[in-house]
Amino acid sequence: MSVSRTELLRAQFELVWSLFEYHLERLEPEDFLWEPGPCTWTVRRSADGTWVPDWADTEPDPVPVPTIAWVGWHIGWWWGVALDHARGLPPRDRTEVAWPGEGTPAVEWLRDLRTRWLAVLDGLTDTALDAPARFPVPDDPGYTVAHMAAWVNTELTKNVSEIGQLRMLRAAAAVRQNH
Repeated sequence: MSVSRTELLRAQFELVWSLFEYHLERLEPEDFLWEPGPCTWTVRRSADGTWVPDWADTEPDPVPVPTIAWVGWHIGWWWGVALDHARGLPPRDRTEVAWPGEGTPAVEWLRDLRTRWLAVLDGLTDTALDAPARFPVPDDPGYTVAHMAAWVNTELTKNVSEIGQLRMLRAAAAVRQNH
């Protein structure tokens, strides 16, 4: 049985998403802003009530451990930009991506990104996968939509692992505190 590249990318994405759903279904509002250590990146309320992520243009040393909230914002940023590129829209700037807040708003935001990405994947043909893509590698003329879709799957896998690990660490820390 032959599988097209679009079918393979979709199947890989669905596998990653099923792993993400495992954690999304179990996240508690308190999980999102839990800081696992003293060197942490998170999102913070600004004076106007929006959430602003910690950021540095040059990666600090040591690299801060992100909170689930920060990783969620990061997913919204890079995935939103990937969606912009896939739809031929001008990509938003990092500062234009606002995290919606802990709990249900964040989970619904992430699930909406999934729905919009599936629409992109469902619209791709193997020929369309060979078209040039400028995200996330803008200066490589050989970089294609197939590369971008595979990158989305890989980046999402990494971020899902981070969120899952943070969720489990917080739960384990709570158990340890109660014993």
